[in-house]
This record gives sequence, structure tokens and C-alpha cells, in this order.
Amino acid sequence: MVKYCIMEYSYVRELDAFFCAQFSDYVRIAAIEGYKMPEMLTVGADGNILRRDPKLMRIAYQEDAQKVLANFKAGLADTEFTFRFRYPSLSERRKALFARRRTFSGLLPAVLQKYGETPESVGEKLDLDENVWRGIVKGKLYPEKCTVMAIALGCRMRPDDANSLFSQCGFSLSAESVRDVVFEYLITQRIFNAEMRDRCLAEYAIETIPVKREGVDRSPPEA
Repeated sequence: MVKYCIMEYSYVRELDAFFCAQFSDYVRIAAIEGYKMPEMLTVGADGNILRRDPKLMRIAYQEDAQKVLANFKAGLADTEFTFRFRYPSLSERRKALFARRRTFSGLLPAVLQKYGETPESVGEKLDLDENVWRGIVKGKLYPEKCTVMAIALGCRMRPDDANSLFSQCGFSLSAESVRDVVFEYLITQRIFNAEMRDRCLAEYAIETIPVKREGVDRSPPEA
């Protein structure tokens, strides 16, 4: 198990603040123990009923946001299961024949080269079966969203390159997903140190991103 001192928790506190401000699954938020639903309707100067910005429902606007977040974390479990790959459709196979550069496997080598990586070096950083990774690289398999996240984290990618890979697969990040919000924090704040990255993932019970992990301990830091 990896132990951390208090100063090493600053990035987790920053993640908490980011999460409270960004996470927008209001059904889950409203169900948190201790959460107080804000008044969403108000009367305008003209006497008409106005609906307030839904962002006011986010955890960051709670009077005791840290307690609400702690209650949310206490019940967290990674339920966002996805397969790590899928088989390309007939239209995607046709596209690969005539315009390979516009496929994921066609774009991948150029993106990896920017970071001094090769398919072989990246494969060593992923928790994927070698045959599956080889199939993704060759275009015989398409990565699912969690696998693209693992590639981006393993290569220490900038957000624009990560988003290019997402777009190529038809994915985008959602503020309603715990996993997506935490991933966005890691990639935008460039939290790529393995211990720090894995601590953040463990803090929000994220287990489905197939990047090789360090062992982490979710217990509070020792003074």
C-alpha cells in the first residue's frame, strides 16, 4: 500500500473542488444524504416565475459542500461498466479501406509520436490483453471510451490530443459521469504521476479505466 503525507493530498483537495463544481448528475446529487435542494423557482421583477440556473444544484453551492461530498463518496462504487473494445461496424470497415487516416488506428501512431511513444510502449502501460491491444492498433478492434482514457493517461496527453482520439471514436466527456469528471481533472491538470493519478481514481472508486495501477490506500493521510 502507498502512504501519503498531508501535503501530497493537495491535489485530491483540488480534485474535490473541481468535482463539486463540475459534476451535474442532479438525480444522484439530490439523493445524497445531507443535500439541501436549493430553491429553483423565483419571481422576476415583472412578476413572472423564473427558473434559476440548474448549475446552482451542484455540490459546490451547498452550505456544507465538503460534508455532502463525503457522503457521496461513501456510497460510491464504479457502476459505469463498459467493454474495453468493440468490433468495427461494416461502414467503419469500409471507411478504413478508403480513408485509414480518418480512423482511430490511422490517427493513433501520429498522436503517439508526439509523446515519444509507440504502440508497443503504450501497450506496456495498459491493463489490456496483448491480442486486444494489437487488434486495436491494427484497426481490427475499436477501443471503448475507458480504453481511450487509459491511452491518454498512459501517454500523458494534452487535452486536445485526447479529445481528437475521443472524437474519432464518437465519444465526448460528460459532466454527468463521475469517471469522466475525474478523468477531465487529471488530463487538464496534468496529473500523470502514477501514484497521484491512482490515488485520484481510487478516491472516486474508479476501476474501469484499464491503465496499469500502483497499489493505493484510501485511508486518510497520517498526521
